[in-house]
Amino acid sequence: MRTFPLSQHTLTVPERTLRARADKILARAFPEHSRMALQRSFDAGLVLLNGRAIKRDQSVSAGDVLTFSQPDVIASELKAVDIPLDVLFEDKHLLAINKASGMVVHPGAATGDDTLVHALLSHCEGELSGIGGVERPGIVHRLDRDTSGVMLVAKTDAAHRGLSEQFSQRSLQKEYLALVAGAPSLLSGSIKKPIGRNPNQRHKMTIVESESGGRDAHTDWEVVEKYSNVAALMRCRIHTGRTHQIRVHLKALGHILMGDVIYGWKPDPRLKSPPKRVMLHAEHLIVTHPVTGKRLDLRAPLPKDFKAQLAQLRRVSVGDAKKARLVAKPAKIRKDAIPPAPHVHESRK
Repeated sequence: MRTFPLSQHTLTVPERTLRARADKILARAFPEHSRMALQRSFDAGLVLLNGRAIKRDQSVSAGDVLTFSQPDVIASELKAVDIPLDVLFEDKHLLAINKASGMVVHPGAATGDDTLVHALLSHCEGELSGIGGVERPGIVHRLDRDTSGVMLVAKTDAAHRGLSEQFSQRSLQKEYLALVAGAPSLLSGSIKKPIGRNPNQRHKMTIVESESGGRDAHTDWEVVEKYSNVAALMRCRIHTGRTHQIRVHLKALGHILMGDVIYGWKPDPRLKSPPKRVMLHAEHLIVTHPVTGKRLDLRAPLPKDFKAQLAQLRRVSVGDAKKARLVAKPAKIRKDAIPPAPHVHESRK
């Protein structure tokens, strides 16, 4: 296992401090460190209170001594791979791309040398923020393997800290397009249900009450287009960034994302070409440039497979509408038709 040199920092909690959270005290004292970086130190057991490891919500008081360490930036040993990227915006501080579906963001035990990080090392020629650590340089946030769309990458540490702060404070705007099975009866709505790890299937998330460890999650949604009763295109704006948030919230509405086998989607027999991945696209992101302060309005066009599903659903919807009209249409009476003979009643004798 590879070890990393550590930089250690010590802070004596200021006078007149009455039971404040450790993470907030450190964030105010060390603004040069991002909240995400401090969180990683807590998670790794590298934040000590009077010599003992603590959690980030631990209360501290005046006179307490906090010590924390963070891995120093080390050059990545990952090799750069020339993989084409769909660039939406780029300057010397950050990069915005339209991530392709199927691309894994950062390397893992079961990945190859075709991750986004490998591509970034080639595209940016080493000019990536080191705050994310050796295995994920420049990565500020992530999208699931199947999810396509807008993704931000930090080239400098200053950009990384500024972007991380906006994600943490939920001051940016994130909108996704989702294709779901079935058609909602309402045109729009809002879901505020906490999300946590599924206790029986650890690779899945589910609705978990806050008292049981669920973290608050908020999704606004609206129907963009309906396709008979087969499916609907929905736009989702997320105010929090929980794992699988849209997938879990829309399932709670009764509408599983098309292609999402993990959460119970089953192909509709009316679809000749069912989707081969989860139909979710990060279409729109509005963020403040962390260095220049300018507003960046970023949009990612739909990928080909998403467009193909929309075209197929529209054809199915038109076909269903024609069938419905034929069933409801009354039979025409021909003008030259011979009326039936009157019924003859036999007289009783």
